[in-house]
Amino acid sequence: MIRDLILKNRSYRRFHQDVAIEEGTLRELVDLARLSMSASNRQPLKYAISATPEKNAAIFPLVAWAGYLKDWDGPEEGERPTGYIVMLGDTELHNSFDCDCGIAAENIMLGAVEKGLGGCMMGSVQREKLRELLGIPERYQILLVLALGKPKEVVVLERAEGDIKYYRDADRVHHVPKRPLDEVLLD
Repeated sequence: MIRDLILKNRSYRRFHQDVAIEEGTLRELVDLARLSMSASNRQPLKYAISATPEKNAAIFPLVAWAGYLKDWDGPEEGERPTGYIVMLGDTELHNSFDCDCGIAAENIMLGAVEKGLGGCMMGSVQREKLRELLGIPERYQILLVLALGKPKEVVVLERAEGDIKYYRDADRVHHVPKRPLDEVLLD
């Protein structure tokens, strides 16, 4: 059921780094994004992928991992992603990517969950350094970086009681408060 996939689709930030993601798997996930709905069917999204330890290590320091976790700089060696998908907007095809970007990114993440993987969508990116690293031409706007791997952490959803900031407990369980349905559904 789609609900089960959605409930498993969390922002994972620690991974089993010894479990590789093959380039073919990343290509399958991009294909799910390619098949997504697109405003006016313009299909302006493009992608760069990384599945090698060397390229992954170069991408890793160019993204920020968890804004609410002030005392954590991201996953340690051994817990880092084994794949990345960089989502790009082709400015020669369109100049707005918001809806397409969100739909495509969610399809990638749901596909990852279905394969027993997980990931984290990151918009806090050192874009110019990433552009230089991957040789991305100027016509492409860097939209998101999706970090992927086999999750090594437990993420628990809980009812938000005012504060919506995610946090980690002493056992490194990641807690994500969600507003109740009655709070988000207007009469």
